[in-house]
Amino acid sequence: MLYKLNRKAAGLFLLSVCKMDRNEPSHTFSLWILVFVFFVSSAAEAQAVVMASPRLISSAPGDDVVLRCHLEPPVDIQALTVEWSKPDLRPDPWDPLRRVQYVHVHRNGGEVTDMKLRSYAGRTELLTEQLRHGNVSLKILNVTLADAARYRCFIPKLKSAVREATVQLVVDPYLIKPSTTETPLDPRNLTTREPQDQTNAAGGRSSLGILAASFCVLELLGGVCLWRHYKKNSLKDDSRRTWDPA
Repeated sequence: MLYKLNRKAAGLFLLSVCKMDRNEPSHTFSLWILVFVFFVSSAAEAQAVVMASPRLISSAPGDDVVLRCHLEPPVDIQALTVEWSKPDLRPDPWDPLRRVQYVHVHRNGGEVTDMKLRSYAGRTELLTEQLRHGNVSLKILNVTLADAARYRCFIPKLKSAVREATVQLVVDPYLIKPSTTETPLDPRNLTTREPQDQTNAAGGRSSLGILAASFCVLELLGGVCLWRHYKKNSLKDDSRRTWDPA
């Protein structure tokens, strides 16, 4: 769509238009196209809002989590600054100039590492390949109990009324992964298996009894059918003998 054109492509298009002969009709037409593209792009960006879904994420220590945040409708924001921070964390009294505790800052196509908290060094990743689709989700590697907090996703230069969203991360030390859960050996489990085995055996014996009874019923029905067939043939023979002229 037109609003997904990035500013770099628009700049290249403007450069090519400037090289055209201004007396040519195509020059004026191209300028109108460029103005239309910028208008549509700005209008779409103004309608986009920052959204977080889900707003609450639970994890266990050592997990890799993704704080999902995106723009709706999707807008290409590769040229914009994206800031992830912890708004509830108090500023460092020894560093009064740093009022915001940044977890990850993306600017000019890369990460600004000197602005982030030391505890998150080498543990955060922004899905940069998804920025063109308006996806600003943040991945935190090897979460710890200290990472449990409220996180703020902020796009300061976004031309929108809603430029930020928050995600709550809960780190539960008692949260056990299903894939790593091991069932301990419990004597009670061993004792409770015996009635189950007996039940299965009883069920097997009852199934054999039902099969045997069904077979007997089928034999009985078969015998009745044979007897009726034999009786019917006997009546036919008697009738033939009665009407025999000889």
